[in-house]
Amino acid sequence: MTAEVVEARALPLARLAALPGVSTASGVASAAEHARTTGRVLPVSPALSGLLPAAGLRRGSTVSVLGSTSLMLTLLAAATAGGAWAVAVGLPTLGVVAAAELGVEVGRLALVPRPGPEFPAVTAALLDGFDLVVVGPGLARPDVARRLSARARNRGSVLLSLGSWPGAEVELSCRRSRWTGFTGDGAGYLRAREVEVRTGGRGAAARPRSVLLRFPGEGEVRKADFPTPAPATVARWGTA
Repeated sequence: MTAEVVEARALPLARLAALPGVSTASGVASAAEHARTTGRVLPVSPALSGLLPAAGLRRGSTVSVLGSTSLMLTLLAAATAGGAWAVAVGLPTLGVVAAAELGVEVGRLALVPRPGPEFPAVTAALLDGFDLVVVGPGLARPDVARRLSARARNRGSVLLSLGSWPGAEVELSCRRSRWTGFTGDGAGYLRAREVEVRTGGRGAAARPRSVLLRFPGEGEVRKADFPTPAPATVARWGTA
């Protein structure tokens, strides 16, 4: 292949890459690294980073979590520990002690347990002032959900839904879980809970991924190996 042919083939690619909104693979990787170092991506536990396209919570994004309040709280832990502010809206039974045990800096966690019919206006205002806004399940109609996601994009906040959310870029779901600590005869103490987390979504999150996490009673959430089949008396899988 002559130098002239190489140059002729490279020219259209260079022109395409120069268009607004078009990036090469190396450009995308560089942008992701730059975002991590300039605060555009809020950190998460290392056990969760592989499930998220930017290895963290990208500002302006909407993430839904299905089936586990513990997983939602774990998403807040590293960000609040690093100085980010979070607020939970419409979650009257959220346990502050449980949040602290999962690593959330509760001094940076605000609670709006019952927003009532003013939920859209309250949440929109909170997106203006908080880094992370967690909303309870079933509070937003599809049109309201779209407006709030647009607000998060414009304000650079992260909108986290405990439950399905129309148009979420990333969806994390807990498919099964089991408790460890039992002996073969059913005795013993509950020590940890292993949860299989799967991810999906749109764009960079479209490729499904899964990881098994271990939630301890206290301390940092860790990855766990996928279990081999065991007798039902040792561990039973259930809902997360």
